[in-house]
Amino acid sequence: MKQTPGIHHITAIVGHPQENVDFYSKVLGLRLVKKTVNFDDPKTYHLYFGNEKAQPGSLVTFFPWPDSEHGRIGGGQVGLTTYAVPAGSLDFWEDRLLNKEIPFNKISRFGETYLQFEDPHGLKLELVEREEGPLNSWSNDGVHPDVAIKGFGGTILYSTEPEETIKTLTGTLGLRQTHENEQFIRLKATGDIGNLIDVQKEAQPLGQIGVGTVHHIAWRAQNEADHKDWHTYVSALDQQVTEIKDRHYFKSLYFRENGHILFEIASDTPGFTIDEEADHLGESLKLPEHYEAKREELEKTLIPLNH
Repeated sequence: MKQTPGIHHITAIVGHPQENVDFYSKVLGLRLVKKTVNFDDPKTYHLYFGNEKAQPGSLVTFFPWPDSEHGRIGGGQVGLTTYAVPAGSLDFWEDRLLNKEIPFNKISRFGETYLQFEDPHGLKLELVEREEGPLNSWSNDGVHPDVAIKGFGGTILYSTEPEETIKTLTGTLGLRQTHENEQFIRLKATGDIGNLIDVQKEAQPLGQIGVGTVHHIAWRAQNEADHKDWHTYVSALDQQVTEIKDRHYFKSLYFRENGHILFEIASDTPGFTIDEEADHLGESLKLPEHYEAKREELEKTLIPLNH
């Protein structure tokens, strides 16, 4: 059996791109690590945020659809995204959310305390203290490494068939079940970040993709050779898997598990410094080679960003 270390990235659909940048950089303190386009729809941005080094497990990515309708969070989606912060830093984040006038709830799950809130476009988020995982060395707008988001803590998954989703997480991706309560089953991957997945036990009606919903969740493969092995492995399990796609910064394959959640497996390599130096990540619009001839047209179409 193969085992993923955990989450590589999560990709969501949001509204106006400037609101997206302002929230994730100036409120949550993440680094904008790549400004590019949706490779399948180049008139739409694809914005990546993460830790200073743009490491897998810290990467949240967005397709801004500023004139589109809101979706409906439901079955077949990541219902809530969890970010891990250093032990002892939750009081800082509670004060920060209060000062930014962002409503939140403080809840408990499996013995941990969480701050739950929403981004400007309705994505459901939460913060939790975790000892595991390296500190994020990025500082931004009053968020310093001793309190900065390390990366993903995990997610809550909403499934139309929770038992089927759990079978895929354990039987295909190699997670193991660790806890269970009345609402959730918790599973753990082998990594130290992006590794705890809570599946809501009650089946959820199918959600609808739109602004304020997660499009897909991606799991980590070590490198491109390991990614090819994953493609062979998942295909042999009778999953309807796509061909391997070149996303420039990683290789991708996709399949929709039987609870209707779109899963991706993405390689950790080659990474985000392939077309920008580490000190200048996210500073300019990066395009894949086949779109360079359309750069002038695309730059006129895309909404200018301040960051």
